[in-house]
Amino acid sequence: MSQPLPSPVTGSIRDGVHYYAVRVFYEDTDLSGVVYHANYLRWFERGRSDLLDLIGVDQRAAVESGEGAFSVADLSIRYRAPARLGDTVMIETRVVRLGRASCQLAQRALRHDMLLAEMDVRVGFVTPDGRPRRQPDAWLAAFEAFAPIKTGN
Repeated sequence: MSQPLPSPVTGSIRDGVHYYAVRVFYEDTDLSGVVYHANYLRWFERGRSDLLDLIGVDQRAAVESGEGAFSVADLSIRYRAPARLGDTVMIETRVVRLGRASCQLAQRALRHDMLLAEMDVRVGFVTPDGRPRRQPDAWLAAFEAFAPIKTGN
């Protein structure tokens, strides 16, 4: 009888905040053992993707049906302190503003209570040819259930 394979890591949602833990591996670091700056972007993306999965937003189905996908419109990142090899880093994601075609999120990377990096990101829903369009109503409802905030235009 074969053993079942482990499930992928998933985050959790509490009080309108999504939490996603990552562990710093050797491949994440530079020669000095400090996390390379671009890896924070990867971790923040994983946090956002996991959040969407947990609230029931099926990005893959939307792409495969030709409906569209989220695309990063702009972002700003601030590095505060380094993460190092072996650290556990918690990625927090909050919805700041929800629009009909876009969503603005605030994300933070923490080691215990120490802020390592923070990012503001705005994603827009776009058609396969890159034109902005209204995101599906079910997605708006999922975001509003996750973090009840006023929907903008």
